[in-house]
Amino acid sequence: MIKVIIVDDDELCISVIEDMVNQLDEFSCIGTFLNALDAYNFINSNDVDVIFLDVEMPKMGGIELLKNLKISPLVVMITSHDEFALESYEYNVTDFLKKPVVWTRFIKTVQKINHQLFGLGAKLIENDDQEHVFIKTDSKLVQLKLTDVLWVEALGNYVRVNTNEEKFTVLTTMKEIESKLSNKEFVRVQRSFIVRIDKINSIEDNYIIINDKEIHIGKSYKEEFSKKLNIL
Repeated sequence: MIKVIIVDDDELCISVIEDMVNQLDEFSCIGTFLNALDAYNFINSNDVDVIFLDVEMPKMGGIELLKNLKISPLVVMITSHDEFALESYEYNVTDFLKKPVVWTRFIKTVQKINHQLFGLGAKLIENDDQEHVFIKTDSKLVQLKLTDVLWVEALGNYVRVNTNEEKFTVLTTMKEIESKLSNKEFVRVQRSFIVRIDKINSIEDNYIIINDKEIHIGKSYKEEFSKKLNIL
């Protein structure tokens, strides 16, 4: 599921975009905000894949929010004025929507989001030394050190590999990616999550904590997970 937030001081615009997002099976709107500061606080403590962001807002505008973000979700800028488009693209935004947002133009934005998240034929290429893999996306190969991986999560027909710095979306299955990861360093804790054991900060009740991310331990995976822990 692609997690979306909408940031706009215009409640009508939020309502229109939220309705469009909710009509897409693979998208989920997890928050709407009337000001950039509330959105900033939310983004820094939650997983967000895409921001629909108004350029002009009181106190902190969309561009100012982008300048202050430490993480980089995909960004779709929204405004009533064309002159903001050029400055927006300087921040590597995915697309630019002009108000009033219409369905036919919104679908083109969705296609761009899917392309950036999933690429063309993205896949994981195994390496014999088990210290790194290559992510193949579009026309290039990106080397990924397995020691940088925090967790892997299912995303429909794809999986997302999470590190401290980046997220890589790969066209594969959880079963296939599990077979390519060392079972000494990685463990599957539920149908949708594989975690790197040495990245676990703590375990509370039935939840694993990794970098403030809470991952539930599935009942059928709990015994195998417990066996791999080095408990004193």
